[in-house]
Amino acid sequence: MSKTKQGQRTLIGFDFGKKYIGVAVGQEITHSATPLGSIKAKDGIPHWQSLKNYINEWRPDAIIVGLPLNMDGSEQQLTRDARKFGNRVGSQCNIQVIFQDERLTTADAKEQLFAQGGYRNLKKDNIDAMSAVLIIESYFENHFKKHSDNQSGSLHNKNDSLK
Repeated sequence: MSKTKQGQRTLIGFDFGKKYIGVAVGQEITHSATPLGSIKAKDGIPHWQSLKNYINEWRPDAIIVGLPLNMDGSEQQLTRDARKFGNRVGSQCNIQVIFQDERLTTADAKEQLFAQGGYRNLKKDNIDAMSAVLIIESYFENHFKKHSDNQSGSLHNKNDSLK
């Protein structure tokens, strides 16, 4: 497991799919992510060597796997398949896996890619990788916002007690 301090870790994000799995890398220090591409999969089972090549190249401290939830937050078969994928990756690579709600990331990815380059930018590989970027960035947004809210809340309470 990673010994890198939280806030300075490198993360790899996966946008799970039955045929393709989008891949991105993110840095906690900048709260940003970069698309890397996609991995072919057969019925949700990735081409393991391609996946391990990304892991070996980037040496992430943690893995973020998008959870495809229904709009009401309930799970579906694809959600369970994504969990299974994440658990397998974590155990095979001995890396912490964090699951992140990914509702609407594909639509957002298409919108951003179209804005950047029109229809020709809407290739499947681009969409999957951009979705992985958005999964990592939403993790940063949710995780670090909660962390800063907790810290500012505790400061606020200390100030209240001084009155």
